[in-house]
Amino acid sequence: MSETLPSIADIEQARRRISAHARLTPVLRDEALDEEIGARVHFKCENLQRVGAFKFRGACNAVFALDDADAARGVVTHSSGNHGAALALAAALRGIPAHIVVPENANALKLRNIVEAGGIVHTCVPTLAAREAACSAIGRERGARLVHPYSDALVMAGQGTAALELLDQVNGLDAFIAPVGGGGLMSGCATALRARSPHTVLVGAEPSGADDAQRSLAAGHVVPIERPDSICDGLLATIGEINRRVLHTHQVEVLTVDDAAVRSAMRRLWERLKLIVEPSSAITYAVLRAHRERFRGQRVGLLLSGGNVDLDASGLAAS
Repeated sequence: MSETLPSIADIEQARRRISAHARLTPVLRDEALDEEIGARVHFKCENLQRVGAFKFRGACNAVFALDDADAARGVVTHSSGNHGAALALAAALRGIPAHIVVPENANALKLRNIVEAGGIVHTCVPTLAAREAACSAIGRERGARLVHPYSDALVMAGQGTAALELLDQVNGLDAFIAPVGGGGLMSGCATALRARSPHTVLVGAEPSGADDAQRSLAAGHVVPIERPDSICDGLLATIGEINRRVLHTHQVEVLTVDDAAVRSAMRRLWERLKLIVEPSSAITYAVLRAHRERFRGQRVGLLLSGGNVDLDASGLAAS
């Protein structure tokens, strides 16, 4: 795991590196949603990215940055879902093994995505210590290179390419909102936006039941939540220290909403955009709705981070 902070040059290089593999995802608009918020809202649809999440960008950059000797030994990570599937697919594209350590209580759809992408699954008890121990053991036994889900400069740089694309697709942004879990996505996007659109206000969206990023930025050090509780399963990881530093450096403000607001936002995005997005993705629109007065009259970019919703678990599946 690299402790190097990503630069705009790293993100531009990542964009070139992954261009043959990652999708250029669309930006959607809706007049009714604009009127509801009182702003011009641009939805960057990373739910339509490969494996259904922005995570493919960072995983792809990390895998294809490896030299041939390191790549041949494979990669390893721990993931509750989207990052694992993304790394598995990126590794498959390069023809190398990907070992994915998964907690026993992982989302069923996301676990299926990992297997279908070609990942070699290793289960463990659902604690961070167990995940890290399993990754270390696989690294020692097989020589696989750890690709951390968020505290890795190559991963952060890859995620930042979404923000570069958005700037190409939209004529200026006054504000940008993305989800914050471990902090890899916002770290990369904040680095890109501060370099290419320094006036843009940067906001991280976080569930109130897992508000470690907000607390950590206020405290000046990582403040873990002992038992995070939210339907936003992709945002339950504790923010990485390197990610906290990046968010602090680039003056990212974190705003929180409860699960009821997230559910309402999911439904509204389905009604107007006809997109199924996961709770960890819909939280960006939930935050915008909750704080609409702050963004009135502005051009706002919202990153919809993923669309891997377990319809059976959510009760949305057809009978």
